[in-house]
Parts: sequence; C-alpha cells; structure tokens
Amino acid sequence: MKMKTWMTAFLILILTLGSATLGVAQEDTKLPPTDEEQQKEKADREKKAFALLEQVVDESQMLKLPENRVRVQIGAASLLWQRNEGRARTLFALAAESVAEMLRSTTVDTSANARRRSQTRTPAQLRQELVLTAARHDATLAYQLLAATRLATPPADARNTSFDSEDNLEQRLLAQVAALDPKLALQNAEQMLDKGQYSRTLADVLAQLQTKDKESAAKLEDKMIKRLQSSNMLSTLDAGSLALSLLRSGPRPTENATGQGAATRGNSAQVLAPSAYKGLMGSVIDAALKATPQSATNQRTTNRFRGRNNAPGGGGGGRNSVAAEPTTAELEQMNARRLLGALQGLLPQIDQYLPARGQAVRQKMTEVGMSDNSRARMGEVLAGMQQATSDTLLATAPSAPARVQSRIYQQAALKALEEGDADRARQIANDHLEPAARESVLRALNLRQTSEKVDGSKMDEVRHALSGLRSDDERIDFLLQLSNTARVSDPKLAMELLDEARQFTNRRASSYQQFEQQLKVADAFKDLEPARSFEILEPGIVQLNELLAAAATLSGFEVNVFQDGELPLEGRNGLSNMVNRYGEVLGGLAKNDFDRSQTLANRFYLSETRIVARLSIVRSLLGLAPASASNSFRFRRLAQDSLIQRPQ
Repeated sequence: MKMKTWMTAFLILILTLGSATLGVAQEDTKLPPTDEEQQKEKADREKKAFALLEQVVDESQMLKLPENRVRVQIGAASLLWQRNEGRARTLFALAAESVAEMLRSTTVDTSANARRRSQTRTPAQLRQELVLTAARHDATLAYQLLAATRLATPPADARNTSFDSEDNLEQRLLAQVAALDPKLALQNAEQMLDKGQYSRTLADVLAQLQTKDKESAAKLEDKMIKRLQSSNMLSTLDAGSLALSLLRSGPRPTENATGQGAATRGNSAQVLAPSAYKGLMGSVIDAALKATPQSATNQRTTNRFRGRNNAPGGGGGGRNSVAAEPTTAELEQMNARRLLGALQGLLPQIDQYLPARGQAVRQKMTEVGMSDNSRARMGEVLAGMQQATSDTLLATAPSAPARVQSRIYQQAALKALEEGDADRARQIANDHLEPAARESVLRALNLRQTSEKVDGSKMDEVRHALSGLRSDDERIDFLLQLSNTARVSDPKLAMELLDEARQFTNRRASSYQQFEQQLKVADAFKDLEPARSFEILEPGIVQLNELLAAAATLSGFEVNVFQDGELPLEGRNGLSNMVNRYGEVLGGLAKNDFDRSQTLANRFYLSETRIVARLSIVRSLLGLAPASASNSFRFRRLAQDSLIQRPQ
C-alpha cells in the first residue's frame, strides 16, 4: 500500500514538472503575431479610438469657452477625415461658424476682450489653425473656410502683425496647398505675382511643386524670375527679400539622364535652375551696386527713420518724434545698402557662379564701409558646427573669430566623443578649453564610458558616477540613459536602473521640472513594466487636480490660468502644458493597456483636462504623434521654481 502511494506521488511530480517545462518551452517558442493578427489588433485599437473620440466631441459641447469647443472640433475633424469625411466636414463647418462669430464679437474692444486675448488664442489665431488644418486634407475646403471666416470690415482692434495678417494667412495656406493640389497652388501663386506680391512663401511653393508637378514648377519658376528681375528691388522691399532667400541656398542640382537630381531632394530650399539662379544673382548685384556711401546727411536720415516710432503716444519724444518720413530716394539708398550687406554672406556663391562680378561687389562694400565681414563669417561658422566633423572643427577654430573659438573647440571634443575617439576628445579638452568647459566635456566623457560598459556587476561604479553629478536632474537623466542602453541585452539590469531613477522622483513635485522628470521615468517603464508607469502617474494627476483647484480659487487675484471659470485647452501656462504632457504619456501607455489608461485619464477632475488626456489617447491609438509635436506652444522647461506664476 505504501509502495502504491509512493508511486502515485512520484507520477504526479513527474507530470507537474513536465507541464512546467512544457509551459516554459511554449513561452520561449512563442511566435510573433501574424499579419492577420496585427491587422486585427490595429482595427481593435482604431475602434476604441474613434469611440472615445466621439465621447470627447459630445462632452466638449458642455464646455463654456467657444475657443475650447473650436479646438476640439478642429482636432476631431482632422482625426476623423480618413474614416468619416462627411462627419469631419461637418465639424470643420461648425468650427468655422464659431470662429466667424468670435471675430465679429471682437469688432468693439473692451477691457474684458483685452484680458481675454492675453490669456487664450485669439479668434484670428484660431482661424489660422482651422484653415491650415483643413488644408492638410482638402485644398478647396481650406479656401472655402478662409472665405467663410473673412470679415467684410477688419475689426477695430485688429493688430497689424504678420500673424494676424490676412495676406500672411493666405501665403501660408498657399505653401501648404502646394503639396495637396499643385494646379491650384500654381494658379494662386501666379495671381499673387500678378498683384505684385513677393512673399517668401513662393519659394516654399516652388519647392513643393518640384516634387509634385514639374511642369507647374517650371511655369512658376519662369514667371517668378521674370517678375523679380523686372521689379525695382530698391523700392519693393519684399522683392529683394524673396530674391535673397532664393539665392542663399544655391541652385538646385542638375538632373542626370535618369531624371534624378532635383526630384530626389525632397523639399530642399535649392529651387532655382542654375541659369535662373545666375540671372537672379546678377539682378540683385545690379541693384546693390547702386548703393552710395553714407554721408552725414543720409546717416541722420537713417537714424530719423529708425526713430519714427517715437511719435507722440508711442512712448518716445524729442526732435525725432516730429521728423518727416524719408524720401523715395532715401529709402531706395537704404534698401540698396541692405542688399549689399546681404551679398556679404553670398560672396562664396558669387565667386563660384558669377566670378567676374565678385570684385565689383567687394569694391562697393569697401566704398560704403562694409569691409569688415567678421560677423558674417562667424554666422557661417556657427551654422556649420552641427554637421561638421571633429577634424573640420579643429581646422576651422584657429581662423574663427576669437569669441567663438572656445565653442568650436568644445564642439570638436564632443564630436570626437560621438565618433568613438574618447582619447582625442580628452586631448582636445585638455589642450584648448578653459577649466569650466573642460570639466563639462570630461564629465560627459566619463559618463559615456560608464554607460557603454555597464552591466550587473558595475552598479557600484554607476553609483560612484552618480555621486559626482551636480543635481538629481542629471542623475535621473544618466540612469535613464544607462537603462536604455541595457534594455535589450539585460532587461533585468534596465529595470534595476529605472528603480534607482524612481528613487529620485518618488516625492511630491515642487516644480514643473520635477513633474517632467517623473513623467520621463514613467515613460521609460512603459515597455518593461507598464504597471510601474501607472503607479508613478496616479499621484501626479492627484496633485495636478489640487493645483488646478488652487489656481481656480486664485483666478483674478494672484494668477490668470482660468478664463470664465474654465481652463483653456490651448496651453500657454505651466499647468495646462503639464496636463498635456500627462496626456501624452497616458497615450503611449494606452496601446498596452487601454482600459487602465482611460481610467487614469478620468481621474482628472475637470472636464477640460479629461478631454486633453483622452485626445492624446486617441492620437496614440491611431499611431499619430502627440499634438504638441506640431504645436507652437510645446511644453518648455520652466526656469521658475514656483508652480504658479504671478502675472507680470
């Protein structure tokens, strides 16, 4: 009986071990998902994304601020375009109606309107966002929205800035439409030239057309060059500016027999054929050579012109405030000298393409007192530093202006480090750099060497390196770099390094930068152990809710974050930007755990902040970059240590 019991137990043990071994084997031999499975997962993500997007659109109708509703409508329309164009067009139309109404309401300026514009995106800016977003999908629709939101009479408080300018918006729209509808872009560009408008946008349009429609590009190039050459660049400032912008990048490469060349450049700024380039350069030189030396009289004219904004009411005074505007001849001389000064930086191109004209340009520069070109040379040196090799930088440094030599040597040392030559980087630092810059380079060198050889047995060395860093921010960045290096070869070590980084962020944030460091650590855990990411994010969202509640209470007293009791979606303050950043990280996590990401997004107390987080989740599920990647008001590292800034 005992023997039978022992045999039964032995068989159970064998079966158990066999099952465990089989499970490990199955885990080790798990096949990657098939194309069909990947497509199914993608379809499931998209279904969730669009369902969530419709919830966001519905909830946005309860928002108080028309600016907020418009921004949701524009964003949702763009996201929906490929899936449901009819629905997207409806949302664009609704946004246009609201923008038009907002524009009409600003025709009478009040103190409330002034305060409102200082806090949120103005109606004119929203109009720009609406039109340019629609232009990414349908050129005709974009022009329809432009017309539908144009006021018959400009508002009384319209500011005369390029951002609010009707012409500026049309020009930006034209450049964007060129990629979508080349024929329409050509038609509108030709109309612009016929009206004597020489926007620099025309160069962007030409570049787009050369990749989309060579025939249209050739027509526009021919007309543009003829118009520029026949214009008076000394009286038409925009014509000279456009000509210079076309010349600075050089001519486009000549196509070979297979048709390759310019077409392979993408949207390069080199848009002119060599013959057109030379002809335009000659015309600019002809105009610039009309410059004459500045006498005492025209020097006073220049100073008078520069001081014309000191008129009564402009905060100035004195004799300049009542001076007359310069004459046509005086303006033309000022523009001639401006063109000549710009040719200073084009001398290498002049020597290459029109060598016979170079001496005349130099002689004229000397004649009018422009012989010192150290500033132009310094600009050329600094512009090429990022692309140069360590050898090139070392050769350039001795002849560079003295004030930038140290920067060039420091860049050379860092380039040598990037190139894998640590000994050379150390030698450059020791031979050419002052103590502070040398210390910075040597510290980067030591950290790089530590990160390259890190493994599980080197943690004591890592901790020693950490102790030599100056701040927790540097320690966190270093640990994140090490973890990223070890991620593939040693995931366990990568997790250990992230746990070390988390120790530096495992506290209540007292600045925006500490919030940002928490987010960076949470994002780093995303692919290794998403649960840790959620654990880091949750207390941050709770704290943001508290800060938003405090800002709402203080609104109108110490801070102006809220408007009419609502947080503007367009982030122009630290709190709004931080909400956007939390949304971005939640969006990245949603691919692995949609339900938990949505649950955490719902922890935001305000409807506005929930909408921001949900839109980020939608974008991520659809495989799109975060909205802030193309937003002009991206989160910037704030120098201030306080969480809420007092109004200036």
